[in-house]
Amino acid sequence: MEFAKPELLWLFLIYIPLIAWYVKKQKHAESSVQISSLSAFDKMPVSYKVYLRHFMFVVKLLAIGCLIIILCRPQTHDSWESSKTEGTDIVVALDVSTSMLARDFEPDRFEAAKDVAAQFISGRESDNIGIVIFAGESFTLVPMTTDKAVLVNYIKEIKMGMLQDGTAIGDGLATAINRIRNGKAKSKSIILLTDGSNNTGVVAPLTAADIAKQFGIKVYTIGVGTMGTALFPVGINYYGKVEYQNLPVVIDEATLKSISERTGGKYFRATSKTVLKDIFSEIDKLEKTELDVRKYNQTEDDYMTWALILLALVVVDITVRHTLLRNIP
Repeated sequence: MEFAKPELLWLFLIYIPLIAWYVKKQKHAESSVQISSLSAFDKMPVSYKVYLRHFMFVVKLLAIGCLIIILCRPQTHDSWESSKTEGTDIVVALDVSTSMLARDFEPDRFEAAKDVAAQFISGRESDNIGIVIFAGESFTLVPMTTDKAVLVNYIKEIKMGMLQDGTAIGDGLATAINRIRNGKAKSKSIILLTDGSNNTGVVAPLTAADIAKQFGIKVYTIGVGTMGTALFPVGINYYGKVEYQNLPVVIDEATLKSISERTGGKYFRATSKTVLKDIFSEIDKLEKTELDVRKYNQTEDDYMTWALILLALVVVDITVRHTLLRNIP
């Protein structure tokens, strides 16, 4: 048992003067009568009420003790729960090219990818995560951090048009590698999400994959887009609204598969937002590793038992004083 105010335990010293007072009182409590001999009373039994009076003094001392303990605020023990989980370093590389506005996802690929990525990050409690965006060029949106609120807020603020248009998969992957390669976690992985083919940039996608392999970084690639055709943005009309047209969905799956295979990762094809969620769930399971985590349980006051004992002692004292030990005038 622990106490919030253990210094009040010194109040138990009050027992010393109370006991001394009681002993002294008992010596002078009995009246005296002068008679020639007490031999006639030698065989008379001692009344139980004599012992009962002593017992009731003990009851009072116990009641005072319960009150002191309550004042000290007894508390349940602080407890720590240890579990094994291990943090990993992850970079989410997100394609923000104009083609991500295609409407084969609800409401479009871009918003669906942001939503699912945010959910994935929120569930990775012990991981160090960074965010890279790429289109015709690449950019580190959020460096490696464990602050999930910051990561999720930045993802929500990603806007189309932040980077020059195009699809530089190799540059996006290279930027992600540069961010994650010095991480301290044993497990390092990149989740690269794109809906097209590499058509610009300085670094070739497979060259970036070979670099990732050298650093022991796994790359999970996700091709975003339905099979067949989809509504793609093709321009802005006279009224300032985006015009859409049905066009074939073209994703360089061969390159994306090669990137994941070279690095020990895995390629996925997301044909809808639901499938995309399932893919992130699978990656979440693949990247579960171990780390020591301690959870703290808050301390709570635990005085109710002592209060009930105090109440019972008071009831006993009142009952006995008004029945068995009742004074008759």
